[in-house]
Amino acid sequence: MSVQLNHTIIASRDNRVSAEFLGDMLGLEVGKEWGPFIPVTTSNGVTLDFATVPEGTDIPAQHYAFLVSEEEFDAAFQKITDLKLPFFADPHRQHPNEINHNDGGRGVYFPDPSGHWLELLTVPYGGWQ
Repeated sequence: MSVQLNHTIIASRDNRVSAEFLGDMLGLEVGKEWGPFIPVTTSNGVTLDFATVPEGTDIPAQHYAFLVSEEEFDAAFQKITDLKLPFFADPHRQHPNEINHNDGGRGVYFPDPSGHWLELLTVPYGGWQ
């Protein structure tokens, strides 16, 4: 068997709010609550398991990048602008209100409700090989 990522746990202020935000943003299914987790499954079978942390707990911002189609990018970017979310062309947030065109594709960074940074890209870094 080859090694594959199966799931990761994402700390959140409210697991339902964060899971539904990601599911709505990317058109992904939000699964049923399982213990302290609410899973969101990507098309390659990886689950992002959102867990609510105790109130007052610091949540270090993490970065989650999603490879999406051009159509999925368009739909998500429309939601980003409709929600008036801040967005950037770069991970250091030096280019606000811009998208990037790295490797001939499009990319954007924006925050989720718990302060994690989500990235959408239409071409993987290094281009298609």
